[in-house]
Amino acid sequence: MKASSMHNPDACTACTICVAHCPVAEATLKFRGPKFTGPAYERFRLLGFGDEASLEYCSNCKNCDISCPSGVPVSTFNMLARAEYCKTHPQPLRDWILGHAGLMGTMTGPFPAWMINLGMNNPLTRLVMDAMGIDKRAPLPSFAPRQERKALHARSALPKADKVAAFFPGCFINYYEPQVGLDVIRLLEMAGYAVVVPENFTCCGLPLVAGGFADDALDYARTNSMELARWARAGIPVITACPSCALMLSREYADLFPAEEGLGRFGSSVHEACAFFLSLIEKGELSLRNARAAATPMSYHAPCHLRALGQGRTGLDLLRLVPGVQVIDTDEKCCGISGSYGFKKGKYDIGMAVGSPLFRAMKESNAPLSLSECGTCRVQMRHGSGIPSRHPLSVLVSLLG
Repeated sequence: MKASSMHNPDACTACTICVAHCPVAEATLKFRGPKFTGPAYERFRLLGFGDEASLEYCSNCKNCDISCPSGVPVSTFNMLARAEYCKTHPQPLRDWILGHAGLMGTMTGPFPAWMINLGMNNPLTRLVMDAMGIDKRAPLPSFAPRQERKALHARSALPKADKVAAFFPGCFINYYEPQVGLDVIRLLEMAGYAVVVPENFTCCGLPLVAGGFADDALDYARTNSMELARWARAGIPVITACPSCALMLSREYADLFPAEEGLGRFGSSVHEACAFFLSLIEKGELSLRNARAAATPMSYHAPCHLRALGQGRTGLDLLRLVPGVQVIDTDEKCCGISGSYGFKKGKYDIGMAVGSPLFRAMKESNAPLSLSECGTCRVQMRHGSGIPSRHPLSVLVSLLG
């Protein structure tokens, strides 16, 4: 899969701002930086040269895209180059497993969560996984009980109501934290929406893109785009509480697969949940009047992919609307896990080095609870700091009582 004419490497002015903002380049000399592996080396790829070896250390955190003053999709160059490389270089089983998280989650369906979690986290299994390339020190998220997942998907039928919203759970909420999805649904219902959780949505495809499995990601993109079209034509907004899913569904399909006509056409119907609730409060459709103040302060981390959406620190902004709530912005770049990056052997230590400023800021805040919109960020934040972490919307639901 090659970059299209819309991805012109000559748009890069070689200013190196992206390198200065790259958390991986700061943490290790193994990565030569997003500019070099992306638009700079793209010129050599177009001439038929082999790929730059350090490309494998790009975490796809998108801090390069966020910081680029020329609007160059630096991460897209890197991901398309990785996809092209993987066509002729078989990927290890580890990358296949981590990239196909949704499929792996589906395969666990017949088994109770306690059995899966016990099987995944016993020392022998971790040693086997470590031999496969999934670092034995990495914090594996725990699967949620099946009854919680069933409760999340109990709303698969289109309701008859004046105001309807569709909820896209994404893999992390679907398999690990369905309660976050149930909290989103509760807030939507408080705002007068009837909620549907469509059965036809699949994984957003971002883990596949990051792993080099772009053809599989394209299949998912086609499926999800058809489903997005269905709801957009009905005038029904699609809400997701995962910033990475929001970014992929709303923007990345068109950027990564420009040759596919129609992909990304209905991306504007996708809304990051905290941003959506901010808009409802502004319009008077959702009231925080009865919310009580939190008893203790909380620290907050803005995920990289949320910042790439360019909508601000939405969870922070939302909770600060509740009188008496103290939320401290850690104001750090990246937690270091970048989806599945920090789980990989050879990348775990890099991920921990990337996240160390965040872990330090969390501890220095003296807040007993941390917040982030991203599920894997929350996993990494707990692991690196020892401080519990929750989604801002789950905290908001608890404050509303």
